[in-house]
Amino acid sequence: MKKLTTCALAAALLTACNSEPTFTVEGHVTGADDKMLYLEASALEGIVPLDSVKLGSSGSFSFKQPQPESPEFYRLRVEDKVINFSVDSTETVAVQAQWADFATAYQVEGSPNSTKIKQLTLKQTALQGNVNRLLQDMRANKLPATQFEDSLASLLQRYKDEVKRSYIFAAPNTAAAYFALFQKLNGYLIFDPLNNRDDIKCFAAVATSLNNYYPHALRSKNLYNIVIKGMNNTRRTQQKVIDLPEEAISETSIIDIALRDLKGNVRKITDLKGKAVILDFTIYQTAVSASHNYMLSDLYQKYASQGLEIYQVSLDADEHYWKTVADNLPWICVRDANGIYSQFASIYNVQSVPTLFLISRGNELKARSEEIKDLEASVKALL
Repeated sequence: MKKLTTCALAAALLTACNSEPTFTVEGHVTGADDKMLYLEASALEGIVPLDSVKLGSSGSFSFKQPQPESPEFYRLRVEDKVINFSVDSTETVAVQAQWADFATAYQVEGSPNSTKIKQLTLKQTALQGNVNRLLQDMRANKLPATQFEDSLASLLQRYKDEVKRSYIFAAPNTAAAYFALFQKLNGYLIFDPLNNRDDIKCFAAVATSLNNYYPHALRSKNLYNIVIKGMNNTRRTQQKVIDLPEEAISETSIIDIALRDLKGNVRKITDLKGKAVILDFTIYQTAVSASHNYMLSDLYQKYASQGLEIYQVSLDADEHYWKTVADNLPWICVRDANGIYSQFASIYNVQSVPTLFLISRGNELKARSEEIKDLEASVKALL
């Protein structure tokens, strides 16, 4: 008996030594009887299923997973409702939620970063709601397009300023700061790591902190690579002088733009003489892009048959991204490979995007964004 007891003790010790450190996420989801609760990893390569359980009348659940080597992100999902949280080590994260407002009114304990992630989620949800209401008012003709653009830009800037101050620069070494960098509005990143120099500073602050604490982590390396790419895209380079024929200016009263569209064809503004044209400088890979294009689409649907054309110049650093988005748009889409250092954007004194101009049927430049009080009325006047 003594020999057997010794062997059993040795086996138990061996098992304990070989056991892998784990973290736990547990709690209750009420009002979700017989629904499946999924634990998923929000990995760099996408969403990875880890475990699941069918919720009973008590709604209790408990998942255990291997401890991550560095801070990682996970989510609890019931149908299309999601709770995001992070794990640093072997902590126990406790979540209490109701099915009705699963993604917004939950309580989380045991993870300060997850508490901040909840705060960020609620702020982003409120931002998206405000943007949706602006869009509805614009489509219902309750809000002029120009006022819509100004209000949208103001909402986004206030959000970014607050998140920079309270979450990113305040604690750049945290999972919450990393989470903030990749929040989206209308499916687009709120902080643009490829085209916006100020936003790249946010990514750089978090990348530097992560690299100091977790130099071998895949997220640290990936974020560092994003920053390098963004810095290269926005690095000032010596610009070539554009050789513009004098007649291109004197005969048309505008400076012509000649850039290639999706099919590789050179498209010129001067070739659109006879049409009223919205010349639009934009970056598709920004949070305001989708709402801006919704506004343009509304105008295009109303007035294209009456002679309106849109000539949209993309300043996106990512050519593939431009092609993917532009392929779904009905107007003329071209791209300047110089990005935010486009000489055409400089000539037209584009200080921010989106910025648009109105050009008459006679190829005369009539107005730019900040001079237009009612875009639709101004377009109708050109027609």
